[in-house]
Amino acid sequence: MAESPTILVIGPRWVGDMVMAQCLFAALKEKHPNAAIDVLAPAWAAPLVKRMPEIRCQIDFPLMPGALEFRSRGRFGRLLRGRYDMAYVLPGSWKSALIPFFARIPHRVGNLREMRYGLLTDIVPLPDAVRRRTARAYFGLARGGTFRAPKLTVDTANQADLLARFGLEAKRFVALMPGAEFGPAKRWPSDHYAELVREMMDKGLGVALLGSKNDAEVTGEIARLAPGAIDLAGRTKLEDAIDLIAAAKLAVSNDSGLMHVAAAVGTPIVAVYGSTSPENTPPLTDRSELIWLHLSCSPCHKKVCPLGHLNCLKTLDVARVAAAADRLLKVPAAA
Repeated sequence: MAESPTILVIGPRWVGDMVMAQCLFAALKEKHPNAAIDVLAPAWAAPLVKRMPEIRCQIDFPLMPGALEFRSRGRFGRLLRGRYDMAYVLPGSWKSALIPFFARIPHRVGNLREMRYGLLTDIVPLPDAVRRRTARAYFGLARGGTFRAPKLTVDTANQADLLARFGLEAKRFVALMPGAEFGPAKRWPSDHYAELVREMMDKGLGVALLGSKNDAEVTGEIARLAPGAIDLAGRTKLEDAIDLIAAAKLAVSNDSGLMHVAAAVGTPIVAVYGSTSPENTPPLTDRSELIWLHLSCSPCHKKVCPLGHLNCLKTLDVARVAAAADRLLKVPAAA
């Protein structure tokens, strides 16, 4: 293996998974300090990947999510021939391993998942115990190194501009992330969030509601129920969300990508779980409170409650989340 290998990582397509992938990137840099690591990922990931010092550059993934497009993958892979010594394939699908195969990258690493014999040259076993523990599964592909929690850099100049633009004061507001791209079975109800907003404002804290334009309906409902909350869903870019969350005194979130962002910028986080489990995808930080009811039907890992009642979230009362928030608010910030 070259002393300064060039490495291509086929990245995941979710924000949270991309944050957790930094556990692998850090391990690879530890093993190969002079390596150049590039990430093939959707265009939306570029602002996030730029906040990871281990990565040289992000290459836009040219295809739509879920599409096979065998010939297009072949053409794209051939364009990459001769550029990389190693490839790490993070998604578990068969088609995700095609581009490194067509690129003739000599060392191609990944878990077996969808019977990828031949496409991968190094199949890393995936024990059942870590199958859903995404950060640990990604880290395991490195076959060594130190497991480190993700740590994203913050653009302080952009942060200052954002705070001034939206009338927020650093460490004097709470960031709430009430959306979840995965589906409604991950979303704590809007009226619960609104009650929490009112409690936070009664403590003299501002509240910012963050999310993508897909979350605007949810954040809009919360803002109507709790006047005074600043609704920023769809008004900020991903890099802006990173910097705003880093400026918050506290974050409260569903199990979502922005939950992992909060952990990676060092903001204390209250994480609310419903259809998923904090044992699998916790925010990788010591400054967190994980709220989960441990119902017999949970975790089901479904996008929509298969029983139709969503009790794992509807019966999770505001007092429990507010108490967790209070505990974190009273803990002095890390030096």
